[in-house]
Amino acid sequence: MTAEQEEIQIVIITGMSGAGKTVAVQSFEDLGYFCVDNLPPALIPKFVELIEGSNGKMNKVALVIDLRGRKFFDHLFEAIDSISLSLKKHYKLQILFLDAKDAKLVQRYKETRRSHPLASTGLPLEGIRLEREMLEEMKGRSQQIIDTTEMKPIQLREKIIQRFSLEEKHPFTINMMSFGFKYGMPIDADLVFDVRFLPNPHYIDHMRPKTGLQEEVSSYVLKWTETQQFVEKLMDLLKFMLPQYKREGKSQVVIGIGCTGGRHRSVTLAEHFGKAFADEYIVHMSHRDIEKDSHH
Repeated sequence: MTAEQEEIQIVIITGMSGAGKTVAVQSFEDLGYFCVDNLPPALIPKFVELIEGSNGKMNKVALVIDLRGRKFFDHLFEAIDSISLSLKKHYKLQILFLDAKDAKLVQRYKETRRSHPLASTGLPLEGIRLEREMLEEMKGRSQQIIDTTEMKPIQLREKIIQRFSLEEKHPFTINMMSFGFKYGMPIDADLVFDVRFLPNPHYIDHMRPKTGLQEEVSSYVLKWTETQQFVEKLMDLLKFMLPQYKREGKSQVVIGIGCTGGRHRSVTLAEHFGKAFADEYIVHMSHRDIEKDSHH
């Protein structure tokens, strides 16, 4: 394959059972990927040879890897390490890990009346906890992590299409997320910053029902000396870190900014940083908890 030929994308889809791998593989099919479900790890290097011999006909490939036991993943790590060492510059290998909180996974198993493959007693939570322990290293190796706890299937599909279609045109994307700590930390964030130390508009009666998307609230949050110092220091840190992530080969980074309820301070600062980096990177904004706990 010549240097002029198109870069070949290989995505390994894995994660918690019930977190959305079926929806994910369907999404990759919609993006034109050649998809293989449950390919044994020992066959992955052979499959790469098949790709090389396809003369560019298979330049986007997604492989779904499901849990089959500890030995199974040992073989998978060996295969991934082998591929990573042998891949040429025209290949890009990524691992997409789908995750969700335990309570949501239990709920999904009950709704479908399925039994977890690792639950010897039939209780889903037993299998989920064992599976999470077994997948810990796999998650640590993943370049992309998506938390599907609060997502409907169509939302997961949209997120995957957004991330991987953008990736074909742009090498690096920032996903800037605001959230409320009272609703739990985002499990798919690469970086999390706590801004609960800043003055809170929630305690000003006429600002309480508003959000950080409104100028009155954002101006209030940004006017304080401690806010301005925080913005300056964090901006300096991000300007240093983001190119390092990009150089490492990551195609995107998820930055979470959290306050107590996820409506005022976190929204203001997420918007502020998102706009600051919009000229240099592709920025996607999301405000996870902005509609929760609103009082009018």
